[in-house]
Amino acid sequence: MGASQLPEPAADAQAQSLLLIEQVRRAIADQGGRLPFDQYMEMALYQPGLGYYTAGSRKFGPGGDFITSPEISSLFAKCVARQCRQVLALVGGGYLLEVGAGSGVLAADLLAELEQLGQLPEAYLILELSPDLRARQCEMLQTKVPTLVDRVRWLDTLPEAGFRGVVVANELLDAMPVHRFRLEQGAIKEQFVTSRDEGLALVWDRPVSPGFVEAAAAVATQLGKAGADYESEINLRAPAWLQELAKAVDAGAVLLIDYGYSRAEYYHPERSRGTLMCHYRHRAHPDPMVYPGLQDITAHVDFSAVAEAALAAGFAVTGFSTQAFFLMGNGLDDLVAAADIDDVVAHMELIQAVKRLTLPSEMGERFKVLGLSLGIDQPLSGFTLQDMRDRL
Repeated sequence: MGASQLPEPAADAQAQSLLLIEQVRRAIADQGGRLPFDQYMEMALYQPGLGYYTAGSRKFGPGGDFITSPEISSLFAKCVARQCRQVLALVGGGYLLEVGAGSGVLAADLLAELEQLGQLPEAYLILELSPDLRARQCEMLQTKVPTLVDRVRWLDTLPEAGFRGVVVANELLDAMPVHRFRLEQGAIKEQFVTSRDEGLALVWDRPVSPGFVEAAAAVATQLGKAGADYESEINLRAPAWLQELAKAVDAGAVLLIDYGYSRAEYYHPERSRGTLMCHYRHRAHPDPMVYPGLQDITAHVDFSAVAEAALAAGFAVTGFSTQAFFLMGNGLDDLVAAADIDDVVAHMELIQAVKRLTLPSEMGERFKVLGLSLGIDQPLSGFTLQDMRDRL
């Protein structure tokens, strides 16, 4: 699907995209004519005032480009809240930190449910760099949980040290800029963005990014002969983020919820063009050059690599499960059973939401949950029904 098959942006949005393209072209010139793909992806998503997550367009929900699990139903947050309750009890209270809080609906629903469960955190911290999203989160919280807004604080960086509690990151890792590699008859190439006419183009060239060749060579070794013509992604930024997070956490758990695979599935010979995907007004397509700054660009998560980086940072890996089994491990069935079946419309909506959250053909198996911990040694409730750490 190319730009001609997508809805045309409004004039002001197109102007914004053109401004971003000019900034990318200047960055390309500053680097001698080519920009590593991860740097382009970072600009397309996060360039101040112009990137997808920083420029103010609506991203989440029916009016945006995609819908996340928390927006489908409050059941998602209610189950996650039960996992948070367990961890907060284990560490004797503490904080809840959400990294990248999107529309704010998960924060609002988590706070509401934790209040019902009698286990409110001392404060709900939100690490959010987008001023526009901060404003939307604040509005959502004021609307849904006005009596709990005073408990919320926004952060610009991870806490420096001494954090006790739970860190939740829902669909964060997939939005981290990735490097793209190509294996060509034993040669390793890196993807770059270059200037072409008045726009931008993708090219493959000799690698320059630190750590890139080693990571791509490891994939080539795994693939063997099947990697003669193969393209995919590597997240070289997650390890540094996990190192910083480990420095901040004194005791508690980290819940990483995202779509992805173990390494063997991620770099399967049949997945020979990688997992990079773009989303624009609920349409998915693979071209990251379309409407820079106006569309989301994501890559699936290699959970094996994340688990290895977490262990290297000092975390324990306490569980790995599908979203469906994680939600059921935290009481989804009980929550559905307690619903009012006499309210036919509400009950049908509830059942439809459960299907979207749990069915293998929907989000149930495509989304995974990786649990990390520091300073606690009890099993986490979300991984009691299924734990796939042996597949990592």
